[in-house]
Amino acid sequence: MQTLTTDPADPAPARAHSPLDRFFRISERGSTYAREIRGGFATFFTMAYILVLNPIILGSTEDKFGHTLSAAQLATATTLVAAVMTVIMGVAGNLPLALAAGLGLNAVVAFQIAPLMAWEDAMGLVVLEGLLICVLVLTGLREAVMHAIPQPLKQAISVGIGMFIAFIGFVDSGFVTRIPDAANTTVPVQLGTGTLTGWPMLVFCLGVLLTFVLMARKVRGAILISILAMTVFAVIVNEFADVKSWGLTAPELPGNPVAAPDFGLLGQFDLLGAFGQIGVLTIVLLIFTLILSDFFDTMGTVVGVTAEAGLLDERGQVPGLGRVLFIDSAAAVAGGAASSSSATTYIESAAGVGEGARTGFANLVTGGLFALALFFTPLLTIVPMQAAAPALIAVGFLMMTQVRHIDWDRFELAVPAFLTVVVMPFTYSISNGIGAGFISYVVIKACLGKGREVHWLLWSTAGLFLVYFAIDPLKQLLGV
Repeated sequence: MQTLTTDPADPAPARAHSPLDRFFRISERGSTYAREIRGGFATFFTMAYILVLNPIILGSTEDKFGHTLSAAQLATATTLVAAVMTVIMGVAGNLPLALAAGLGLNAVVAFQIAPLMAWEDAMGLVVLEGLLICVLVLTGLREAVMHAIPQPLKQAISVGIGMFIAFIGFVDSGFVTRIPDAANTTVPVQLGTGTLTGWPMLVFCLGVLLTFVLMARKVRGAILISILAMTVFAVIVNEFADVKSWGLTAPELPGNPVAAPDFGLLGQFDLLGAFGQIGVLTIVLLIFTLILSDFFDTMGTVVGVTAEAGLLDERGQVPGLGRVLFIDSAAAVAGGAASSSSATTYIESAAGVGEGARTGFANLVTGGLFALALFFTPLLTIVPMQAAAPALIAVGFLMMTQVRHIDWDRFELAVPAFLTVVVMPFTYSISNGIGAGFISYVVIKACLGKGREVHWLLWSTAGLFLVYFAIDPLKQLLGV
């Protein structure tokens, strides 16, 4: 375990006999109030971009009936869930792990689920996913499912989602566009309109460069700083230049930056409504996709951040892991119930750990800042996609780095990992990528005479995906 030392620049450790110190075990873990507060601020500023991106991702998509969600209401719902669940994790889990709507998870909801049903039904599926994960945690099955999927496939899923998120950023910013006469051309997409033109595209390109420069210089809050800087630049450009269109969101300053939160989306979900819109098999696969994404992001984040904080026990286990996983699962339920998509633990919590956070007290600071942001939602809705999309590119890059852990010399692992990664962005579907990876894995293993090495849960899941991919010929065969 990592040895904790006291920073001489910090004040004296927290008074060991104060109730607050004893509750959060601040001095016991070698921390101070100053470290915890500093860590809480760092975590907030490195993950606050989700308050901008989540409303853009969810608000830019129409459901089956052509309805869209209000950006202002999404900003309120996203901020509220982040504030409440982060504080709960701090108090009940006593670890510096902040939570908010999960990138990747919201992409599944926006681009795969919502087009098949009403928004209320889609959020009902998110609630169902969270409830199922709660049951899996309580029964111990969450760990069993974790062990069933080989590590290279887990890593490939994360990499594939990163590629998918980055592709969404390029498309939504206008950097990549669909070629109008795609049926008569050799490629389906192109650079801009053939070339990169217009002020909005300059904002995006500068934003990408600024984000990566800040990240390369290890500036804390690099993604948020880039979003803020490019938004200011976009506001100036919009004021003095002739811009034909910014897309969904124009960078126009609101008359009043402060407004009462709009809680209109809270409780707007239908738990079983999806069953009246699509088939049961499709619902099972969609919920499975959400569960899978939530599963492995959370497990990796929790272990990684607590290890960095030097908090793993002598057996290498996270203290109070059961409580932490249950709170994370409950956050998925809360996100669906608030219509802000599934909430999950954020890897950006590592920024707070880097600033010295070692306890849940840091979460009180992070959650408090999220609560304060509730009253500034008008400012969160002036960010154009060209200023926010660079964050999607950056997050895609961060998720892509896990590709180095995959053993590309073992074809039985490398081929399923490759298919998982490339099918997601190329088909614009996360579940398609997971299905391609799982099916190819079990088939290759079986052909190599290693079928017994594959867990029965993986065989079952691959079978479901096989039916999913072959659903149309099966319907024709059965005359349905």
